[in-house]
Amino acid sequence: MTKIYGLLGKNISYSFSESFFSKKFEKENKDCSYTNFDLKDITAVEEVIKNETVQGLNVTIPYKEEIISYLNELDPTAKEIGAVNVIKFDKNKKLIGYNSDYYGFTESLKPLLQKRPVQKALILGTGGASKAIAYALKKLNIEYTFVSRTPNTQELSYNQLDQNIINSNKLIINCTPLGTHPNVQNYPNIPYEYLSENHILYDLIYNPSETTFLRKGKEKGALISNGLQMLILQAERSWEIWNT
Repeated sequence: MTKIYGLLGKNISYSFSESFFSKKFEKENKDCSYTNFDLKDITAVEEVIKNETVQGLNVTIPYKEEIISYLNELDPTAKEIGAVNVIKFDKNKKLIGYNSDYYGFTESLKPLLQKRPVQKALILGTGGASKAIAYALKKLNIEYTFVSRTPNTQELSYNQLDQNIINSNKLIINCTPLGTHPNVQNYPNIPYEYLSENHILYDLIYNPSETTFLRKGKEKGALISNGLQMLILQAERSWEIWNT
């Protein structure tokens, strides 16, 4: 019986995961397939879970938090983060939620930090992905502040970002979908004129490979990275989780 793995999300035809795992299964001669479960509403996940051939799932926008109520158990890291991007079906068909986003981000960020160490960071956006980023930064002892269009008392709004804040936060991570293909002209509204060669700009977006956010940073001499390496690392970690 062919084992089915897949991705839960909404409007995910662009997804990296399907092509990554399909190539992996072909290369390693695995009797497995990977499919996109494009759900208009999270309640449709019940049908996917019932499918006897489904052995494991990835989860993407906008369901990384909503999926939790459908799971039997959370790995301690996923519980602390409050977001899930990997679901393991154990031998009793119990659903266990994990987070491999933080691992992918941490390991892809480390080489950049070796070139340009930082102490403080801005996280643009407050969705499920940003929670894993915050967890990773905490483990790396990097102080962080969320930037939101609708900030709470601990967060900054975009119009509060000034020269002093940009100067003191040398790492800026875009966790919003702004700039994703096909709307490549969009970008987070930060004061790019205050960026310097001491900054690192990291965009979780991987399509296009260089977003407007990254290009504007590069023009100021900043070190830049898109989210492709993070995706590859988190996908490999997903495979390990499903098979242990």
